[in-house]
Amino acid sequence: MPTLTILPSGKTIEAEQGSRLLDAIIAAGEKIVSKCGGEAKCGACHIFVQEGRKSVSKMQREENEKLDTIVGVGSKSRLACQTLFGADNVTVELLGFDSGF
Repeated sequence: MPTLTILPSGKTIEAEQGSRLLDAIIAAGEKIVSKCGGEAKCGACHIFVQEGRKSVSKMQREENEKLDTIVGVGSKSRLACQTLFGADNVTVELLGFDSGF
């Protein structure tokens, strides 16, 4: 089972292949906002996938379009609500006030 490491806290949990990053982050007890219910409409769950980017699901049109509207997006940017686990370990960095960004 792949593991998810969450920065900056350093928490690591096991995650089921095919599950959403958003659900795993919440299950780990981390604070992350998702105002739209996981429909790629608010962009509040914007994260950076630091390691394991090839293991997660490919970005779909809706996610790409939403990321185009967000300030601070980079090549490692994803929406946690739209990103599914693959078979390999993943490290993500949470953004926002609680993470120090």
